Amino acid sequence: MVSIRDVAKEAGVAISTVSKVLNNYPNVRDETKERVNRAIEQLGFVPNSIASALSSKRSGRVALVLDVNRNAQAVDEIPMQYMIGAINRAKELGMDIITVFKAMLSDMGAEEMMRYFQSQSVEGLIVCSLSSKEDDALCGLIKSGKFKTVLINAPGVDENTSSIHIDNRKAQYEVAKKFLTESFAMESTAARGAGVQNTVKRILYIAGKKEGYVSGERLRGIQELAQEMGLMLLIRAGNFSELEARKLTMQYAAHKDAIICASDLMAIGAMKALIDMDIYRPVCGFDGVNLMGYAGKQMHTVGQDFKRTAACAVEEAGRLIGGEAGREIIMPHKLMRIKYLDVIS
Repeated sequence: MVSIRDVAKEAGVAISTVSKVLNNYPNVRDETKERVNRAIEQLGFVPNSIASALSSKRSGRVALVLDVNRNAQAVDEIPMQYMIGAINRAKELGMDIITVFKAMLSDMGAEEMMRYFQSQSVEGLIVCSLSSKEDDALCGLIKSGKFKTVLINAPGVDENTSSIHIDNRKAQYEVAKKFLTESFAMESTAARGAGVQNTVKRILYIAGKKEGYVSGERLRGIQELAQEMGLMLLIRAGNFSELEARKLTMQYAAHKDAIICASDLMAIGAMKALIDMDIYRPVCGFDGVNLMGYAGKQMHTVGQDFKRTAACAVEEAGRLIGGEAGREIIMPHKLMRIKYLDVIS
């Protein structure tokens, strides 16, 4: 049977290019379309065979593996956005997808996990926020190459594995710099009026998990900025917990000039603690979740399109199952402030 790989070879293009032509993607040159369509005709390739294989429950099924923080005080909307984005895109592509929560796999070893996914006719995995420390068995399964895998917010690219993430180091550096620059400007104006010296230098940075890849990258970004701006940085791990960030803020904020958090949930916890302490400190978050609009204040944050990231992961899973090698994909981010009206409009 003629495969999409055969068409790509005949046309002298990548498999992804053939897929774009088959799905009428824009921005494909007419010359390239003609070459691909000519190869399809010469080889007698039937495009629907790919969609049929992917939609079959016996071939091409993908499992979306999500990590839901069951200890969070507020609902974490990020896993839900991943789920919506992945399911919608899978439906558009005719792919079959199931959702699996990490808690369901927590007591399984790599072999048992492999049998579980095979019993579900799974060929590809999309894994969100993989932790090498907490997810040993899952990491072992991925490294075995038994499944084509797309990692969201985790490193690890090889023949069978792709990685999708934003540039977390750059994003943390950029949002913190913008936040502190504006805070410096506001503080300087107030200081000149009061005849005192501007003092926005002492920063409480509430990081994520100590062993997490994303947390490490964001920490690198703030450390780079601290060296550049001469900041006095106190770093504490908040484990992406609103409650933990609240505790850390209550403990340290009185002697700091600003608080920068590695997630919006932690920023909300910090902001609520400051309100209870009846003191003002500017707060910066990260992620761009809608819940920030209800925090009562506009806070700087990093906007990410989680739905689009998950959709891209589904496309990438299909590409890997189709025989292509893994790669790294850097998704865009933006600096933003979320207002209540942005959330309800």
